[in-house]
Amino acid sequence: MAWFNRKDKGIQTPTTAKKEAPDGLWYKTPSGKIVHMRELKNNSYVSPEDDYHVRIGSKEYFEILFDNNEFEELDAEMTSADPLKFSDTKPYPARIAATQEKSGLKDAVRSAVGKMHNKDIVIACMDFGFIGGSMGSVVGEKIARAIDYSLKHKIPFLMISKSGGARMMEAGFSLMQMAKTSAKLALLSEAKIPYISLLTDPTTGGVTASYAMLGDFNIAEPGSLIGFAGPRIIRETIGKDLPKGFQSAEFVLDHGFLDFIVDRRSLKRKLTTLLELLEN
Repeated sequence: MAWFNRKDKGIQTPTTAKKEAPDGLWYKTPSGKIVHMRELKNNSYVSPEDDYHVRIGSKEYFEILFDNNEFEELDAEMTSADPLKFSDTKPYPARIAATQEKSGLKDAVRSAVGKMHNKDIVIACMDFGFIGGSMGSVVGEKIARAIDYSLKHKIPFLMISKSGGARMMEAGFSLMQMAKTSAKLALLSEAKIPYISLLTDPTTGGVTASYAMLGDFNIAEPGSLIGFAGPRIIRETIGKDLPKGFQSAEFVLDHGFLDFIVDRRSLKRKLTTLLELLEN
């Protein structure tokens, strides 16, 4: 019966004293691959085994793209008002306040100016964690002001889109941002200042129908969902099954709506090369 009796009494740890691994130490990709969070961060938040691009926000993109993560944030304190006095389960201002506290963000986009491989650039990046990256008045205004900064200082503009579309709580005010940002981008084009649009997972709705598809170059990360309406809505509208991979970045590229797909690990280098080509 010695098999069932532990003879070595050197290590005696009570069950109550045993500790579990801390939350957030490992990440599991949709294909089932397990990667340590430290390794994931060092790999630009791309799983090394299956190349899955984890959804990240402005904080991570700024770390990846700006030299030494040094930048000056633009209009950092701008927050949403409640022009329509919208209320569903809770008043709109209360939802904004709760999301700000939970996410640490003021709204669904951050804009900043800094250097990327020693070249000046303005970057506006959306955060899906703030009400699904929805486009409201603050999002449109901050993007418009970031474009104004590019115009004034004659430096390139990069837009990183990640959004579920227009923000329903602002209704028409939200939809007006499509026209406002598009008009600002037209001024950028007239001034011959480069604008690169990076579409990430997901980019949908009014964002896709406006600034996300108006770049001098429209590029995307692998596997990103890109479209206007959702696949279920389209399927029910046309009454037909959709092609395999419909609305994936690869499908959109094959049908001529993207210029190329770029792996996040080489994003900074490829963006710099692209801007150098445009300058020359």
